[in-house]
Amino acid sequence: MESINIQKQFPILNQKIHGYPLVYLDNAASTQKPLQVIESLQQYYEQDNANVHRGVHTLSSRATDAYEGARKKVANFLNAKTEKEVIFTRGTTSSINLVASSYARAVCSEGDEIVISAMEHHSNLLPWQQVAKATKAKLKHIPLQNDGTFSIGDAEKAITSHTKIVAVSHVSNVLGIANPVKQMAAIAHKHGAVIMVDGAQSIPHIKVDVQDLGCDFYAFSGHKMCGPTGIGVLYGKMQLLEKMEPIEFGGEMIDHVDLYDASWKELPWKFEGGTPIIAGAIGLGTAIDFLEGIGLDTIEKHDKQLTSYAVERMKQIEDVTIYGPDDGRFGLVTFNLGKVHPHDLATALDTYGIAIRAGHHCCQPLMRHFEASATARASFYLYNTEEDIERFILALEKTKEFFKE
Repeated sequence: MESINIQKQFPILNQKIHGYPLVYLDNAASTQKPLQVIESLQQYYEQDNANVHRGVHTLSSRATDAYEGARKKVANFLNAKTEKEVIFTRGTTSSINLVASSYARAVCSEGDEIVISAMEHHSNLLPWQQVAKATKAKLKHIPLQNDGTFSIGDAEKAITSHTKIVAVSHVSNVLGIANPVKQMAAIAHKHGAVIMVDGAQSIPHIKVDVQDLGCDFYAFSGHKMCGPTGIGVLYGKMQLLEKMEPIEFGGEMIDHVDLYDASWKELPWKFEGGTPIIAGAIGLGTAIDFLEGIGLDTIEKHDKQLTSYAVERMKQIEDVTIYGPDDGRFGLVTFNLGKVHPHDLATALDTYGIAIRAGHHCCQPLMRHFEASATARASFYLYNTEEDIERFILALEKTKEFFKE
């Protein structure tokens, strides 16, 4: 993959930070947007801006076609059985909260279990904590190995006949490794449970087939896959979504309303009350076109090779601690440099035009597992190159020398 040519399609990368060309290595937090996504947003607002589903005039018809066309693109992208299984949300967090508030609170009661891993992003932890408190269900955590991963054997022990929901990340935003969600789905279903998969970190890097995975729910955000901010997706099996009640009520999600009662529209619209995120959905559809034009297999190969190269180069620097297993990483490396605080490290790298992340990455339990209050994280995507890695390594070495003085 010609990453240098791809870079030219991302206007934001053509700038200098503190006099240095920008090297953007914070892709696990949010990816940059290609020109065609930016242009699709501009076209909507300049040519088609109108509310969807409600009007019979030309602008509304064009906006509705583009909005629902984006839903079909998402359904095909995920290999969902029907676009009715695709709910547009604000992002992964909203999608998980929808399942927790609508599905989980209805099916869980005292004595039931919700099984998650201890590596989860807070967005896939806090909603289940709240469900457990509200329903008196038990929240169980699959124990972690020393490297922060968990074994499928321990997952199988944790999931029992009392389990109603299993919630797990497809790819960890700290470790960068993929969890065995297909196997976990089979185990969950054997016990009559459903599985909710947080796909925020997997969807940008690998081809996702929800039918092959066997997951019941799958959540992701557009901004992590070259799409706009503020748009996300909840995929859910139709038979489950049909039984779920909406958690937001208002215009557009209703079928019939009288003074004391109301009924809801069919899927997917009963979960999309109010004016939806029209431009965001259209931009997400364009981002899918962009990624499929490159090929998800090509992107996966590039990202894994680049990450392996970064790990190899980082290991050559004394005092660098890398968290998680060496192999199988998807696009990120979480690390620390000696006793340099991650925030100081990120600030120092920024002076060289290198953008990385520092903090607990919304994974405080996992940070405590590693006995680290915070870590630094470099994350890579399709527009990054080995030259970017070399500039990152050089900046790391200079930072190390600076803090030695």
